[in-house]
Amino acid sequence: MSAFKRKRGGQAPGNKKAKKAKFVADTSEAPKENEQEKTHEITVPAPVSQGKWKNKERVLIFSSRGINYRTRHMMQDLRTMMPHSKADTKMDRKDKLFVVNEVCEIKNCNKCIFFEAKKKQDLYMWVANSPHGPSAKFLVQNIHTLAELKMTGNCLKGSRPLLSFDPKFDSEPHFAVLKELFTQTFSTPRYHPKSQPFVDHVFTFTINDDRIWFRNYQIMEEDAALVEIGPRFVLNLIKVFQGSFGGPTLFENPNFTSPNMHRRQIRLAAAARVREKQMVKELQKLKRAGTKEDVTIDVTADVFLTPADETPVLIQTEAPEPKVVKKNKHKAFKRQRMARK
Repeated sequence: MSAFKRKRGGQAPGNKKAKKAKFVADTSEAPKENEQEKTHEITVPAPVSQGKWKNKERVLIFSSRGINYRTRHMMQDLRTMMPHSKADTKMDRKDKLFVVNEVCEIKNCNKCIFFEAKKKQDLYMWVANSPHGPSAKFLVQNIHTLAELKMTGNCLKGSRPLLSFDPKFDSEPHFAVLKELFTQTFSTPRYHPKSQPFVDHVFTFTINDDRIWFRNYQIMEEDAALVEIGPRFVLNLIKVFQGSFGGPTLFENPNFTSPNMHRRQIRLAAAARVREKQMVKELQKLKRAGTKEDVTIDVTADVFLTPADETPVLIQTEAPEPKVVKKNKHKAFKRQRMARK
């Protein structure tokens, strides 16, 4: 008897099962009950896949070589918070900055956040619209990563954030340019494949002391309170360029002091303090030497001394008389005694 062949997942012809019948409920019997259920129905937002992804913003987040561990963790936190971001390998420090535009074109990204490290202690951040611009260069200060803060807040990974800007962003034109640049870069596009249909955290950009302070807060469901999640950092604006990573300068911060100059001022201030201490010590030595009293000299010793009369000055006009040399008396007496004998 030939072996019985069947398809994968199939069944023998003798063991065929009947399809389950579908029962359709009669809606005409209880229309009132259906209406009551609709009033108490909880609507759930549609899945992301059913929407149409129109705003195709992609952000490339990478850095140059020479960054420290804190910058690496902060860069990873930004990639986690921004599902529309992409990563790339570190760029060599010898390469020019316009090479970043080619990398963005290869990665199919139209926005870029580039971290540039110098001297292994200074961190600069570029936020650019590739390839036509504008772009802005910042000095990053006071970095605190997501793992370092250990905040109580926690948000869903891939959720879309709300962007909150300080009213000062509308007061000056260069801040208005930065506001639009931040809005296009940090906002997650709607219906992005990697995003979630929830809005449960807020990105805040606050201007204080001529710097931009970045904070990330979670929105609590109970009373809509804000709890900080992290990361946090401060951006000190240096320049705003018309092009991407270069071009004509639209704005230059007059209050910006480079880190090298800041460290030089600290060294000069320390040297001035040391010189001031040395001068104070020398003055104290001079005061001590001048105020010493000579105890060996008696101040009251010349109280009863009377000054002598002044003798008139005699001027000799004639030569003095020659002195008479007296002969030795002992030799004369000796000769007399010898003559008597």
